[in-house]
Amino acid sequence: MNLYGLIGKTLKHSFSKQYFTEKFQRENIADSQYELFELASADQLKTLISQQPDLIGLNVTIPYKQEVFPLLDAIDPESAGKIGAVNTIRIFKDGTTKGYNSDYYGFRQSLENWLDHTGVDATGLSALILGTGGASKAVVVALQDLNIPFQQVSRTTAAGILSYAALNETIIAGHRLIINTTPLGMYPNTEECPPIPYEFLTSGHLLYDLVYNPIETLFMKRGKERGATTLNGLQMLYMQAEKSWEIWNNPETE
Repeated sequence: MNLYGLIGKTLKHSFSKQYFTEKFQRENIADSQYELFELASADQLKTLISQQPDLIGLNVTIPYKQEVFPLLDAIDPESAGKIGAVNTIRIFKDGTTKGYNSDYYGFRQSLENWLDHTGVDATGLSALILGTGGASKAVVVALQDLNIPFQQVSRTTAAGILSYAALNETIIAGHRLIINTTPLGMYPNTEECPPIPYEFLTSGHLLYDLVYNPIETLFMKRGKERGATTLNGLQMLYMQAEKSWEIWNNPETE
């Protein structure tokens, strides 16, 4: 049995198991299983690997994308190393581990597809990134590679980071692309949303929410009410999942 899985703190609302289970059935991938592994702390990763000898690969979600970094034997310099967060772990036959980041691929591809579909030229586009956690790190690198300038926003101020309280009409007008990388609004807390001044949004704004459960978050709904175009993180989820599968099964990385 080839075993794959997802680690995180609370996983009961994750789509990953369903996605991979359906993939295995659809593509006739035999002797493969995907499970959810809730860990009270990232430090339990090595114990999990020792207890599950069939494990080949893991996805990593909130809040362990940065915490697993020092627990791995190697880090892929072109993805996780560059981004500073791990969301995919490959486990080799000798038990050693290597961290990658497929969120970058999923976010960048889904964003490019969306901009192309909506007819928006990335040239001249500026972004607000809501949140500074592990998920935001892949977004930062993707925007840098796409030459889209950005400003990060957080609950706490720091050098180069705006507070939500600092957001005003001028800042909102100057950043047509707004990306939520926080878990605010994720099921079951669907009545939450990032505290931005929604009244300043226009039909020229694009709101991308990395949250995919529910399909339409309050962040997206409030944006739509102001005429903004919205997208959830479902396509990103699918694309990063397929990239993870490629990483786990690529003989070149043996």
